Amino acid sequence: MPMRHLKEYTAYLLLERGLAENTREAYLSDLTKLHGWLESRGMEEAEATTDDLRAFLDELCDLGISATSTARILAGIRSFYAWLELEGYIASSPASQLDTPRGTRRLPAVLSLEEIEGMIEACNALAPPLDARNRAIIEMLYGSGLRVSELCNLTLGRVHIDEGIVLVEGKGSKERLVPLSATARRALADYMPERMQADAKPGEEGIVFLNSRGRRLSRVMVFYIVRDLAAAAGVKKTVSPHTLRHSFATHLLEGGANLRAIQQMLGHESIATTEIYLHLDTTQLREEILLHHPRNIRS
Repeated sequence: MPMRHLKEYTAYLLLERGLAENTREAYLSDLTKLHGWLESRGMEEAEATTDDLRAFLDELCDLGISATSTARILAGIRSFYAWLELEGYIASSPASQLDTPRGTRRLPAVLSLEEIEGMIEACNALAPPLDARNRAIIEMLYGSGLRVSELCNLTLGRVHIDEGIVLVEGKGSKERLVPLSATARRALADYMPERMQADAKPGEEGIVFLNSRGRRLSRVMVFYIVRDLAAAAGVKKTVSPHTLRHSFATHLLEGGANLRAIQQMLGHESIATTEIYLHLDTTQLREEILLHHPRNIRS
């Protein structure tokens, strides 16, 4: 947005509305996300229509952003456009007709960082090799935002711990590179010696996560692993592998990560070729996850 609008709006939030510093910072952070989204489509804030703003909010829902976070972002957008109308920069606010974005009420619960760390700590009560395996599973689901099917089908040749990346085959056999957080790298490194000693069944030799019979984990089995760890950690919410993926996206967004980077990490956009993706985006995506993922910030 024009710098003069930003300064004027910031002054309005402080002097006229008397909002607390945290609230002002949240509103401005959310406007920065909207600005980047509109700019990528060749628009400025004053040109946005109700349909444009609704598309932005719907995209947040598609990313798995929590209902609470989406509602906060919506409140910030309404406030900004009401101010633009008040100051005469626009004839009427396109945000006045916005309702709660589609799908926000259907989103699963988002876990707090403390709840996720409790689930990881609960792995310590398990006997080897389940402790290391299940810890790595949680770190991959939450630390890298993998779908449960992507986790179950992950192969050893696609995991590059030293480089800090995993090549994931997502929906429609589309491939993407996903950065590994520092904690995920450590968890995988701890699990790999146990994995290499496992007696994998024919056809399963390259699968990363195996059950006690040497076969790849099923989606249902991963669901039970996640559910039981949540119960052991005292989490009262309904938790599934998808909950961890939603938590991953929500925490990155709330931490200030770029929407485009989150989309790519979640596999919502395909890549032209692995080589081009490696050349252009790996460093940027790794920086996004290292800078904004809460377990990296606290480690």
